[in-house]
Amino acid sequence: MAETETQYTWHKVFDSLQEAKTTVPLRKLHKFVLDGRAVCFAHTNTGFFAVDDTCPHLGYSLSRGTTNYLNEVICPWHSYRYDLSSGRECEYRTRNAVAHPVEIRTNGIYIGISSPTATR
Repeated sequence: MAETETQYTWHKVFDSLQEAKTTVPLRKLHKFVLDGRAVCFAHTNTGFFAVDDTCPHLGYSLSRGTTNYLNEVICPWHSYRYDLSSGRECEYRTRNAVAHPVEIRTNGIYIGISSPTATR
């Protein structure tokens, strides 16, 4: 049986930390489409985070929602809350959102989109 190792395709979404902070102010959200996948990019007191933009409950855009002091994104349609670090739905009412790693590098801000590969 092959094990699955997660690899990422890294997408540069901002050229600098300052550009990210200007484009996505604190406690705000922004939508990107990366590899054909809608991604909600969040800026909170804890840092920058990314989760799939589609709410697992009924498919509404999470980037149209808000964030809170608990580091969660809140869907604007039915107020489902998802932890931005893990994607976990906070009250166990629906599936979790898919979280994506965010890296701050010297040449910009990157979001990783997973592409699992089988290894032996």
